[in-house]
Formats: sequence, structure tokens, C-alpha cells
Amino acid sequence: MGPSVLPAWLQPRYRKSAYLFIYYLIQFCGHSWILTNMTVRFFSFGKDSMVDTFYAIGLVMRICQSISVLELLHIYVGIESDHLLPRFLQLTERIIVLFGVITSQEEIQEKYVVCVLFIFWNLLDMVRYTYSMLSVIGTSYAVLTWLSQTLWMPIYPLCVLAEAFAIYQSLPYFESFSTYSAKLPFDLSIYFPYVLKLYLMMLFIGMYFTYNHLYSERRDILRVFSIKKKIRYTA
Repeated sequence: MGPSVLPAWLQPRYRKSAYLFIYYLIQFCGHSWILTNMTVRFFSFGKDSMVDTFYAIGLVMRICQSISVLELLHIYVGIESDHLLPRFLQLTERIIVLFGVITSQEEIQEKYVVCVLFIFWNLLDMVRYTYSMLSVIGTSYAVLTWLSQTLWMPIYPLCVLAEAFAIYQSLPYFESFSTYSAKLPFDLSIYFPYVLKLYLMMLFIGMYFTYNHLYSERRDILRVFSIKKKIRYTA
């Protein structure tokens, strides 16, 4: 008897595609729920809904951002094709601001900047995960491709500015409560507000690096998509 042939859905290539599709679908559903919830709350309660945005959707936001750390593993093991460092910088920005700044300081959670930041993050992620989810199954739309490669251009810098503003607003509270500040042996100490001020400079340096990478990626993807489109039309 000849060698047995595995069903298509059991072959490694299809298992990888199925896993990535489910992952992108979960992230899409999570970010869609957040954005829909924020929209409904705003039309129902107006500006008052912005004050308790974190209390209403903060848990789901933290879950989605925690799960997104898997993307670094995806890139490292090769099941997702992307550059590790730019993705690491993007994820680090969000995790530091969401968990290190917003979650740890209740006074910041009521600021308008949290609502604005969540809107920016979820707009980008909804489009990105929709595009990635369809790409896994070989489906592409010109409008979605262009949007996924263009929407970040105005919104990503605004995200970084909002993140920087959230950090700036948190500094007085970290100074007052000494959160994360600690004394170390040999008369050394960690003063967390200084760490945040240093990170603010690194944040804009990282933005420059990430923006250049995303722009190069946009150029390559749109060029390839344009070539495929021409080939399809001439075939």
C-alpha cells in the first residue's frame, strides 16, 4: 500500500492558516466589541461616557492586548511573516501605557485621553485584523488593502501623541504615590517618574523607526497588489 495522505485540513500548512484565522477572528471580535460599545455609550450618555471608558471596557482591552503578545511568538517561530523589532516596539508602547500607566493609576483612568487612545487603537486594530484574517484565506479587496496600509499614516502619530500625553498626565500621581519607585541595595533607588520621562524620549524615537518600517511595508504591499491586479485583468 502507498503512503497515506493526510486530509487537507490536517496538513501543517492548513493547520497554520486555521490557527491564524481563528486568532485574527478573536482579535477582530474583541476590538469590534470595544469600539461598538464605546460608540453606543457615547450616543447614549454623551461626554459622560468618556469618563468611565476604562471601567466599561478596560477588562476586554487588557485581554486583547495581552493576547496580542502572541504575535511576537508567531513571528519568531515563522508562522507569521513580519519583522520582529517593529512589532515589538508597537506592542511595548501599548503594554507600558495600558498596564504600567493607565491600569496602575485610577486617577488617569477617568481622563478623556484614555477614551481617545482606545478609539485610535481599536480603529487601527479592527482594520488590521480584518485585512490579516482575509489574507490568510486568500481573499483581498482593493479598498480594504489600501485602507489597512494607509489608515495608520495619520492615526499612528496621533496614538503616540495620546500615549505621551497620558504618560505626562500620570507623572504627578506617580510622584505623589511613589508607585513602582523602590529602594535598592547599596543606596540605589528607582524613581519611576524619571523612568517614564526617559521612556517619553524613547517613545518618539521608536515612532520614527516604526513609521519608516510601516511606510516601506505599505509601498511594497501596494506595489505587489497592483501587479497582481494587472495580471488578473490581463489574464
